[in-house]
Amino acid sequence: MSLVDSPKTDTLPKLVARNAAADPGGAGMREKTRGVWQTYTWADYQDHVRDFAHGMASMGFKRGDKLSVVGDNRPQLYFAQVSAQALGGVSVPVYQDSIASELVYVLNHAETSVIVAEDQEQVDKALSLKDQLPRLRSIVFDDPRGMWAYDDPILCSFESVMEAGRAFGKANPDFYAKEVAKGAAGDTAMIAYTSGTTGAPKGAMLSHRNMIATAEAFVEVNEIKPGDDWLSYLPMAWVGDAAFSLGMALVAKATANCPENPETVQRDLRELGPDAVLAPPRIWENMLTTMQVKTDDASPLKRRTFEHFRALAERCELKRSDGNALSIVERLGLAVGQILVYGPVRDQLGLRNARWCYTGGAPLGPDTYRFFRSFGINLKQIYGATEATAMIACQADAEANPNTVGRPIPRVEVKIDDRGEVMLKGPNVFKGYFKQEEVTRDTVTPDGWLKTGDAGFFDKQGHLVIIDRAKDVGKLTDGSAFAPQFIENKLKFSPFIREAVAFGDQRPFVAAMIAIDMQTVGTWAEKRGIAYTSFMDLSRKGEVATLIGEEIAKANATLPDMQQAKRYLLLNKELEADDAEMTRTRKVRRKFVAEKYANVIDAFYGGENSAEVTVEITFEDGRKSPMTSIIAIHDLVSAPPVRRAA
Repeated sequence: MSLVDSPKTDTLPKLVARNAAADPGGAGMREKTRGVWQTYTWADYQDHVRDFAHGMASMGFKRGDKLSVVGDNRPQLYFAQVSAQALGGVSVPVYQDSIASELVYVLNHAETSVIVAEDQEQVDKALSLKDQLPRLRSIVFDDPRGMWAYDDPILCSFESVMEAGRAFGKANPDFYAKEVAKGAAGDTAMIAYTSGTTGAPKGAMLSHRNMIATAEAFVEVNEIKPGDDWLSYLPMAWVGDAAFSLGMALVAKATANCPENPETVQRDLRELGPDAVLAPPRIWENMLTTMQVKTDDASPLKRRTFEHFRALAERCELKRSDGNALSIVERLGLAVGQILVYGPVRDQLGLRNARWCYTGGAPLGPDTYRFFRSFGINLKQIYGATEATAMIACQADAEANPNTVGRPIPRVEVKIDDRGEVMLKGPNVFKGYFKQEEVTRDTVTPDGWLKTGDAGFFDKQGHLVIIDRAKDVGKLTDGSAFAPQFIENKLKFSPFIREAVAFGDQRPFVAAMIAIDMQTVGTWAEKRGIAYTSFMDLSRKGEVATLIGEEIAKANATLPDMQQAKRYLLLNKELEADDAEMTRTRKVRRKFVAEKYANVIDAFYGGENSAEVTVEITFEDGRKSPMTSIIAIHDLVSAPPVRRAA
């Protein structure tokens, strides 16, 4: 029987109460602060949720009200969300790096009345927008550092709300239990705003049933156990974090661990050695880049040793994925490699104890995928959507494959419509978009099928294969299929390429805009005595253009001729979410980029050797400034075919 079938466990606050009663001393959450891991037991978790809920009730927070959290991952921000839900309210997490216009839109659209901010930085941002947020009544801050001189009446500390809550609880001893009991599985637990790749973000209403049933399915597939450690470091506004740090953690009684700050994630990951890790492709690509850079900096002997065992591991991984047995020599080589290379690498990455690792949010390139799998890291694909509570399909351990996203999770039906679009039905399908009924009707059919907007198919083993966003899949003028994400992932396997945007739909060939990786390309340049002053200066160096051309040629060698990039240019700036070129989850906003760089695209296909580019740069304080430059366009020849395309 599902937890949502019982009125005692059909909401997240009820699960907190269940966990506190069943295992009061168990670790509910941890956070690293000032270098020390602090533990909140399940009893502490329950106490914080209850006291904060009482405090908000004393401030007038009522059923249906919206509470937004903004900041890095902190236990108090998770407690605040569950407290709002305990009172029949709705949590609305927002991205901490959002610019002012993005925050105003989401907070007003969601009708937020309370903001819980991590620290002074987020408080300053919220206060600067106060006059544009007519429904805002309170700003609660967690970290009091730097806040002593603030006297705005709208401000209060997290601890002061807790104190008020404890007093309210003494005066109203039955209030919390009665409010929690009113909650039901179908109530909206949170509004998760979509990434907004094609326009303004939409608020997906997720119920308690959505979050609990989805978590149950995932726990079932992956055998998550009570006390398993999980690192909560991904943006709280990303539905994937909510699905795991709230849904999965509460369902499985797993422990969510908050790192000290974003800069210490890798160090904290290594120190913690969690049982489970979820990371978007960008994180795995950054890990790969770091390893590649360290290898380049190592002594010749260490570099040769690493490359030998890396190549052996990848050959063996390919054999295993094809269902072929390894020879005795290969097994012996892997055993030696485990001591010399594979084990130390997993330890350095903080993955020594990880029983499984998942990548999600966007496709991960098969080369990057195989690299980690070959080192003994149980990396698997997960496929989801905000409207599907972050999960639609995932891979079982024995079926890991870079070319698929696995099978649908339990109790979820998936089908492919006549146009090749992936559709699903199940308890993970959201309630609809907040205040956008017409858009909801366009997204969910009358009989409950959710349209994902992704193009895909099922392979012979019944595994779901995602090609690309349906709207992004096109054709070259010769009729060849054009899937930009697949090409881009091939290009981003290079440690010198941070982002790539491929063009080719209704065009005679593929062209690519490249944003270099400042760190790795900068290190490469310094070793060769190439002086530079900025990202723009470095990207304009002829030597860098040649380097990137060689990297593109390597990627081209794994692609059919018509899918190979024939022309490229190096952008003079990184693609940024603040400039609307990417979403906050690092997805390319293709339509906007195509419009912004229209003259570059024209130059690609007009045979020009350069293009004038004017872009508007948005600074952290909201100021905008235009920047114009001439960017060189470079040509590539077709790469020879390889024995096996990845």
